[in-house]
Amino acid sequence: MEEKNLTIADIAQALGVSKTTVSRAISGKGRIGEETRRRVLAYIETHHYSPNVVAKGLAQNKTFNLGLVLPGDYHIVELPFFQKCMLGISRAASEAGYDVLISMVMADNITQLKRAVTNRKIDGAILTRTLTDDMAMKYLLENRLPFVAVGRAEDERVVQVDNDHRSACREMTSRLLDGGIRRIALIGNDENHIVTRSRMKGFEDAFAEKRGWSGSRQTFMNVREEREVERIVEGLLGQGVECVVGMDDFLCGCVLNALQKRQAAVPGQVQVVSFYDSTVLENRIPAVTSIRFDVEELGRTACELLLQMLDGEEPKRRTLLGYEVCMRESTR
Repeated sequence: MEEKNLTIADIAQALGVSKTTVSRAISGKGRIGEETRRRVLAYIETHHYSPNVVAKGLAQNKTFNLGLVLPGDYHIVELPFFQKCMLGISRAASEAGYDVLISMVMADNITQLKRAVTNRKIDGAILTRTLTDDMAMKYLLENRLPFVAVGRAEDERVVQVDNDHRSACREMTSRLLDGGIRRIALIGNDENHIVTRSRMKGFEDAFAEKRGWSGSRQTFMNVREEREVERIVEGLLGQGVECVVGMDDFLCGCVLNALQKRQAAVPGQVQVVSFYDSTVLENRIPAVTSIRFDVEELGRTACELLLQMLDGEEPKRRTLLGYEVCMRESTR
C-alpha cells in the first residue's frame, strides 16, 4: 500500500478501530479515548497522511464549496463581465482550497440556489447581480448563509463590493459638459438593476454640480431592444443631439449601429459614450469613450471577503473599487 493513497479506511484497518473513531481523532470532536486518539495521530504523522477534501470537510463540518449565483436572464453581451468576475472568484477560491458551484437564478425563481443551500452543498455564496427586490438576497439572509453581493445593496446587513459607478458616471458626464456639450441624451436599461440606478444618479449628479450649465438633456430608461434604440436615435438626430450616452456596452453598440445606418458621423455629427467598457466595444471605429472597471479584481475581492466570513472574521460591510475614465476618438 502506497502512503500517498492512504485513506481513513486504511488507517482504521491498520489500527483495528472504526472509521468513525479515526474521523473523531482527526477532527478532535466526539467521544473517543485519549489513548486511541494518540495512536491514530501518531500513525498519521508517521505515514504522512493528509486528509482529502471530503474527509477534511466532514471533520470541519464544511463542504469547501462556494456558491456562485449567476442571473439566468443575462444578455449575451453581459457574458464578458460574468466571465471575468468568475475568473477572479475562481482563482481566489482555488488558492484557499475551495471549489465553486454555480447556481443560476431568475428574478422570481431561485430554485437552484435553494437546492444548494437545503442540501448543504455550499459553505457560502456570492451574488453577481443585485436587484431592487432581490429574492436570492432575502433567502440567504433568512437562512443565515454567509454571502457577499457583487453590486450595491440597500440592506446594511449585506457585505457588498462594487465599483464606484456613481462617481465614475458623474466624472464622465462632467467631462462631457465641460467640453461644451449642450444637447445630450442618455439611453439606459433595466431600472430594477441596482447598477442602473447608481449610474443614473452619477449622471444626474454632474448636472447638479454644473449650476451654470444651460442646455437640454433627455433620458430613456428600460430600453432592452436594438429596434427601440434605433427609434430613439432617429428622433434625437432630428432634434440635433450632440452626444448620446449608452449606459452599457450593449446599448452603446446599438447606438453606433443606428448612427451608421443613418450615415451620421461619429464624432463629427454626434459624440458617443459608454458608461461601461468591455471587449464588445474594443474593435469599434472610432474607439469609444468609456469607463473601465477591473472586473476580475471585483470577483477576487468578493471571494476574499466571503472567505474572511467563513474564517470567523468580521469583513468590511461595503467596499468600493476604482475606475478609469477613458477618453477616446468618439468624443474628439
